[in-house]
Amino acid sequence: MLIVILAYVSILAFIGLSAYKAYQYSRMPLHGRLELYPVPKEKGHKHGGSYFEELEWWNKPRETSHGSELVEMLKEMLFIKKLFENQRPLWWISYALHLGIYLLAAWTVLLVISSILVISGAEGSGFASVLFGLTSLVGVLGLILATFGSGILFLRRVFDTTLSKYTTPQEYFNLLLIYAALVTGIFAWINDLSFSNVRNIVVGILTFTPVEASTLVTVHFVLLAIMFVYIPLSKMSHYVGKYFSFHKVLWENDPNLAGNDVDAKVKKATSYKPQTKWSAPHINPPAAPTENK
Repeated sequence: MLIVILAYVSILAFIGLSAYKAYQYSRMPLHGRLELYPVPKEKGHKHGGSYFEELEWWNKPRETSHGSELVEMLKEMLFIKKLFENQRPLWWISYALHLGIYLLAAWTVLLVISSILVISGAEGSGFASVLFGLTSLVGVLGLILATFGSGILFLRRVFDTTLSKYTTPQEYFNLLLIYAALVTGIFAWINDLSFSNVRNIVVGILTFTPVEASTLVTVHFVLLAIMFVYIPLSKMSHYVGKYFSFHKVLWENDPNLAGNDVDAKVKKATSYKPQTKWSAPHINPPAAPTENK
C-alpha cells in the first residue's frame, strides 16, 4: 500500500500547496508598476502603446481584451517565448525539459483514462488499443525529452562560466531531483515500453488495491512523491506565479484615478511602514526606542 498512499498524499499536497501559493500571490500588495508596452489587453493603438496615448484619455471609454492577454500568456507558458527571442541557444535545452514535462503530464492523463478502461473491462476495444499505443508514444517521448533537458541544463549551469555565477545550490538540487526521478523511471520501465506494468499500478491506485512493485519502482515513486511535494515550495512553482507576474505586474496598467480601486491600492501600499534595515536613503526604518535616564 506504500505506493498507493504516496500517490494520494503527494498529489493532494501538490494541489493544496499550489492553491495556497496562488492565494499568497493574490494577496500581495500593489507592485512597483513597470508600465511596459505594448500591453496585450489594450485594443487598437497605432503606436503599439496604450490607452494613455489618446488625447484626454480620461474622458474616453477604455476597451480591453482579456482574451488577447491570455493568448500572449499561453505563448510564454507553453513555448517559453521570451527565452526563444532573447536566448535561443538556451531555449532548445530548456524547452526540451518543459516539453518533456508537458508530455509526461499528458501521459499521466492517458494512463488514468486507459486504466479506467481496464477497470471497466473495455481494454479489448479498438479505442483502448489506440489509446494504449498513444500512451506509449507520449510516455517515451516525454521521458527522453525531459531527461535530456534536465541533464543538459544541469551540465550547462555547471560549466557555463556566466550561468554558474548566478546558479544557487537550490537550482542545482532542483535539476538533480527531476533528473533522478526521470532516470529511475527510465530504468523501471525500460523493459515495458507498453507501460502495462505502470497501468496495473495506476489501476491499483484508483481502486485502493495494494500493488506489487520492485525496489527500483518503489524508489521511483518515492522520488516522484518528494518532487510533487517539493515543487510548490520551491522556485519551480513559477507555473503558479507566471500568471500573476504577467497579469498583475507586466500588463496591469489600469489608470489611477481618485476614488477607484487602483487609488485604494496605492493608498494601502503607501501606508506600510518600512521594517527593513536597508541603507538606501529612501528607506528610513523606525528608530529604536531609547531609555530615559
